[in-house]
Amino acid sequence: MNLTFLATLFVASSFVWGQQPDPPGQAKAAPAKNEAYLFAHMIHSNYGRLYYTVSLDGLHWKQLNGGKRVFDEYRGHPDIVRGPDGRYYIAGNRGDSAPDINFWVSEDLITWTKFGDFTPDLKATPGYGHALQRIGAPKMFYDAASNQFLLTWHTPHLQGTREDPERYWASQRTLYVTSKDLKTFSSPPNRLFAWEMATIDVVVRQAEGRYWAIIKDERYPTLEWTTGKTIRISTAANLLGPYSEPAAPVSPNFHEAPMLIPSPDGTAWYLYYEQYPGVSYGLSVAASLRGPWFKVSGYTSNPSWNKYDMPPAVRHGCMITISRKQYDALVAAFGEAASAGR
Repeated sequence: MNLTFLATLFVASSFVWGQQPDPPGQAKAAPAKNEAYLFAHMIHSNYGRLYYTVSLDGLHWKQLNGGKRVFDEYRGHPDIVRGPDGRYYIAGNRGDSAPDINFWVSEDLITWTKFGDFTPDLKATPGYGHALQRIGAPKMFYDAASNQFLLTWHTPHLQGTREDPERYWASQRTLYVTSKDLKTFSSPPNRLFAWEMATIDVVVRQAEGRYWAIIKDERYPTLEWTTGKTIRISTAANLLGPYSEPAAPVSPNFHEAPMLIPSPDGTAWYLYYEQYPGVSYGLSVAASLRGPWFKVSGYTSNPSWNKYDMPPAVRHGCMITISRKQYDALVAAFGEAASAGR
């Protein structure tokens, strides 16, 4: 058989095989239940600063502002929540060793103004008096049921050593305080989970009649701890727990910074996570937060296999749903960069 014909057939077959169904949850008719999405994030070459990327379907993303920062004052791992007053609040910090957590507020996600600062007394945490002065990736959740914000972050209790640098990360624990207004906070901080496991990048959400803590299992993966550096999910009947021990991993090893959004039609969940450091993004999909989850093909060098795509070099932050009107306003204010893709 002609080798050229075989090569042509192989390429054609590969293209056909790549045209698999799109991930579930896409709106078949307008308007979508969830019209648009904002991804507030950092980038690999400018870690800890604020950039915007947007999407109309939760799968295909375009960076705004020509790929430049959207707010120069911000420092931290971007995390945005909408408060009971309809305004948006973003949490950050000047670095893990800084003693304070910082907040800004916005009416429209375009203009941000300083709102306040909070300095937790880490060593006053019950059962955690040996905490180091480190505040990692502060994140927020507004709980309408109890009319309060939950503010979480991770704090270690052991320094790394030359022989064992990973013990620093294995000692991370998730702490929290609550607040009605992000001006005054409960005291002292408390540990969010009763079980002893290293956790960072915790995102709390309420859905399906329960609370869900999406975590990064921060132990290093070994034959004795195969779930290390994966994304896992814990659940509770109440905001402050007790939370179940985490379920089986949703992601492969060496992924972090989970971000959860509902699909456009509201029938599925899209869970993004970063393969670090800045390698790529993974996406898993489920009909329920209990799972089962499956991983979607995307963010590859083969466009015919990509069921989702993102701008290159984006690093972690948060994703929130926005209206089409807000999407249009963001695009009008900042302008789009090139289409997503690698």
